[in-house]
Amino acid sequence: MNPTDERLTRRSFAVIALVAMLALSGCNREAAGDYPAASGNNCLPDVSLIDQHGSAISLASLRGKPVLIDFIYTSCASTCPVLTSKMVSVARELGPALGAEVTIVSITLDPEHDSPAQLASYAKAQGADDNGWLFLTGKPAQIDQVLAMFKLRRMREDDGSIMHSVSAFLLGPDGHQIRQYNALDVSAAAVAADVHSLGKS
Repeated sequence: MNPTDERLTRRSFAVIALVAMLALSGCNREAAGDYPAASGNNCLPDVSLIDQHGSAISLASLRGKPVLIDFIYTSCASTCPVLTSKMVSVARELGPALGAEVTIVSITLDPEHDSPAQLASYAKAQGADDNGWLFLTGKPAQIDQVLAMFKLRRMREDDGSIMHSVSAFLLGPDGHQIRQYNALDVSAAAVAADVHSLGKS
């Protein structure tokens, strides 16, 4: 098998495994793409990242209110813009609650190339430059540390693209996961309803 065929085969197996995992999870889901938390970890560790404005932000400092978090990178031309578009829809559903009652956080999977300025440009281009929405970068080891909290990892392909999950996560005020979403399938209204239900609990 030549290297190209081998790479395509590995990618196919990874896609099949992801589809199988989602299918198994679907038995217990309450709505399309909406699943119980998969990790009991504190997902807001004392790790300091840099936001799209160049300011240092400790993830631990975000505790105290719910956080909706996903992982993207700015040169991604396939799933990332779709994922961010879904989060924009969630932001619209949240309305004035965004920032006041919940924070959205998008962390780059490509810290080697995504500077704060690039993240700011991406956010503006995607219509995601709302108050209460942070785009974060940092040292590669820091990003990998955060990903591990979510039981995720990033894998760079030979062409420079990054193979990654399309999951988003709702964290409670204590930093622990409440819900996990397949961000391509879940409805914005379902995510917003989960956020609002935390405020009533």
